[in-house]
Amino acid sequence: MKFEDIEIEDVDFEAMLEESFKNEESEGDLVEGRIVKINEDDNQAIVDVGTKKEAFLSLDQLRDESGNLLFKEGDDITVVVTGKRGDRLNISYELAKKQRALREFIAGYDETQEYIIEGEVIKKNKGGYIIECDGLDFFMPRTLSYLSQKIDPIGKKVKAVITKVDKDKNSVVVSRKELIERENGKIDEIAEALLNSKDIIKGIVKKITSYGAFVDVGGVDGLVHYSQISHKGPVNPSKYFSEGDEVNVVALEYDKKKKHLSLSIKDAHSDPWSDIDSIVSKGDTVAVIVGNIEPYGVFVDLGNDLEAFLHVSEISWDKNVKHPGDHLTVGEQINVEVIEIDKNEKRLRVSLKNLLPKPIDQFCQNNRVGDVLKGEITSVTDFGAFVKLDEVEGLLHNQEISWDKSKNAKNSFKPGDEVEVKIIKIDKDAGKISLSMKALSDSPIKMFAKNHKVGDIVQGKVKDKKDFGVFIAIDDQVDALIRSEDLFPLKIEEIEKDQDISAVIVFMDEKNDRLRASVKKLQMQEEKDAVAKVNADQDDSMTLGDILKDQLKK
Repeated sequence: MKFEDIEIEDVDFEAMLEESFKNEESEGDLVEGRIVKINEDDNQAIVDVGTKKEAFLSLDQLRDESGNLLFKEGDDITVVVTGKRGDRLNISYELAKKQRALREFIAGYDETQEYIIEGEVIKKNKGGYIIECDGLDFFMPRTLSYLSQKIDPIGKKVKAVITKVDKDKNSVVVSRKELIERENGKIDEIAEALLNSKDIIKGIVKKITSYGAFVDVGGVDGLVHYSQISHKGPVNPSKYFSEGDEVNVVALEYDKKKKHLSLSIKDAHSDPWSDIDSIVSKGDTVAVIVGNIEPYGVFVDLGNDLEAFLHVSEISWDKNVKHPGDHLTVGEQINVEVIEIDKNEKRLRVSLKNLLPKPIDQFCQNNRVGDVLKGEITSVTDFGAFVKLDEVEGLLHNQEISWDKSKNAKNSFKPGDEVEVKIIKIDKDAGKISLSMKALSDSPIKMFAKNHKVGDIVQGKVKDKKDFGVFIAIDDQVDALIRSEDLFPLKIEEIEKDQDISAVIVFMDEKNDRLRASVKKLQMQEEKDAVAKVNADQDDSMTLGDILKDQLKK
């Protein structure tokens, strides 16, 4: 609690009281009067108080809680003259009741006893404040109030101790300052004792805020900051405590000027990280309680003031977990495996999926390379598509989608599409499955090979030209590569797109759908055939040079 530091000056309370009485019309003498007339229309009563001037009293002061009048014409009544207005006196029945009650209080006042009042500030004057308590008005000098002059105190609830009673003047002086200084002295004494002893003591949670909890220790309130609640780190106090809970605390520090006592709950308990090796080890299976759930993972409580983090990727073998809250609920107890202990950072990481059967193991029991399955496209990437097969996913790479090299995952599929695929590889240790769609049909080269073989002459149009050679389209499905060195006597720089080229097949790879041809070998083959033909048609006197000259002319 913070109080203003007020320098108390020497004050003449007698003079202050006199000044207060002058400034407060309510401090007039009690006088006896008689109600001579009640005027309901004007809501006034005319009261004879033994003077030449008439006194007027509002009927509102003469009604009970139900609105019934307590007096009638002719009744005697005690009032206080509060002032005058022209030819009329202003009187008050309510103030008279207060003065009479105060006289009764003063008459029964025991100077050997201490009186502490709790009331409301109802008026302010030059000398101080009027405090109303149980229908009685007490005077509190400004210098004994400890009330800020910057804030209007009217309506404020205060506690004060009676310091002076004047029976002659029917007045009581109270002091808030004295109570506060007593309380401050008590706080200083208790706080210093706690700091010196460093003992663990029990306290009661009085109030919980967003920044911590206020705990009562022996009548003094101290603050446990949210960072001093748990060895886990800063936590939300409301998730750990309720008002009225009993907690163990130790004192950390005390600001004597501000009367701020700082407490710690976590320091009242041993730090589990100081002996973490005896509590848990990597690879241990432990039971935990699900705490805070975030989109990126879950914080779980191991007990002993230990907290671990369960990353979203460690919740399930299913890689498509969208949010941990879809799989776990706050307060749920689960078993997890400890996968990391970082003593320096005081960090624990755990895994739930490590304790669950691996889907790849179950998949391998039921499926083999070469099996054909149906699955659903879960995601499409630049390099291929992932296909859900039971509880696992396999990769359908772009090059395995179709024998048509223009097709890829992005222009062929969308998530949710059903596809039929063939298993072409399983890496159980890595948990990877490779799939193929083009393996479900014969390659174009394999179909081509049914009617063609190496050495056959083919003709095609130039489809594409590269630095290393040209591709010719033999038909709609089959392309052949002619390497630069196999183009002779043609020159690659002179070749144009859609140009017809004849070549001989020199290589066929049915599995990988590859075909190579050669113009050079075709040329050599034609020359060889020409020589053989000439030898068959000409006599033996003809030379090889003659035959070549003849062929060149043609």
